[in-house]
Amino acid sequence: MIQLVGPGGAGKSTVGAMLARRLGWPFHDLDREFERRRGDIDTFIQAHGYPTYAHENVAVYLELVPGLEDCVLALSSGFMVYPTSVHPACSGVTAAIARSRTTVVLLPSLDLETCVAETVRRQLGRPLCRRDPAREETVIRARFDRYMALPAPKVETMRSPDEVVAAILARLGMEPPEKPPAK
Repeated sequence: MIQLVGPGGAGKSTVGAMLARRLGWPFHDLDREFERRRGDIDTFIQAHGYPTYAHENVAVYLELVPGLEDCVLALSSGFMVYPTSVHPACSGVTAAIARSRTTVVLLPSLDLETCVAETVRRQLGRPLCRRDPAREETVIRARFDRYMALPAPKVETMRSPDEVVAAILARLGMEPPEKPPAK
């Protein structure tokens, strides 16, 4: 299982779906799984608070992952930076993800200022965006060093999704299955 980590707007869902298609594997998005199992994320956070959301998101991960193999999974943007106190399994889960040889950190850029500017631009450009630019900037600034500290390979996403997929495969030392010759 390839797990994609990074901030919102890094390209985890877009690139993850393309990577899965290229490998002939299923694609799973933890945010979509949360919504399927627990409801709309924004509504859930408004009703229960962010710590309860983080707890339930770890629970959804634990419900989902045991049945997965040969797939690509895009994690929620804050998953790897949750306080370990949000769920009893959080520290073990995030440590295992960080150590996995098939975890990849996606960031628009490895340069802090470029990453912040591009992340904010992408987040605000999403359909139905109700986000505050200052809050988005604060979030990525607070998380950037933690993403960079993860021992997983880092892949910059300020290029075409096809180039990002190729970079991920190269960093993981993987080759997609050969396509059958055209008839």
